[in-house]
Amino acid sequence: MKHYVIVFLAMLLILPVSCKKIKERGLFGKKARTLEMLLAQQDSIRVADSILRVENRLRAIEEARLDSLIRAEQEKAAYEARQKYNIVVGSFITPEYAQAWAEEYRKMGYDPQIIRMTESRFDLVVAESHEQYSRAVRRLEQFHDTVEIDAWLYVRR
Repeated sequence: MKHYVIVFLAMLLILPVSCKKIKERGLFGKKARTLEMLLAQQDSIRVADSILRVENRLRAIEEARLDSLIRAEQEKAAYEARQKYNIVVGSFITPEYAQAWAEEYRKMGYDPQIIRMTESRFDLVVAESHEQYSRAVRRLEQFHDTVEIDAWLYVRR
């Protein structure tokens, strides 16, 4: 019995103090707050990591786009360097006229290109392009005989 009385008195002394502590810290005390803060921190790290992944992906896409643009420019320059001799079938200041004339030659079965003449306002409609001067001159003579008597040779520099 003595034992119960001591336990009962100890409970009466501890109970008001512990109720106050429970009100301050919550039912599980500091551990619950710490767990809550860790979960919030983990969530913010997860969000920051996903944002970083998206930024890296966008950066990679942009680099790939720039690389493809550079490669396309290099290929165009290489093509223009190879296709130095051009058989011109028309030259126009108005781009719409150049487009219409190129369409006429497309209907004839050619693959015309429109190139801008260096240091000029003229757009040239080119029916064929060649790497070798001798081949271009031969084709130009054939053009004079069969397709366009006013065709001429333009040499890109």
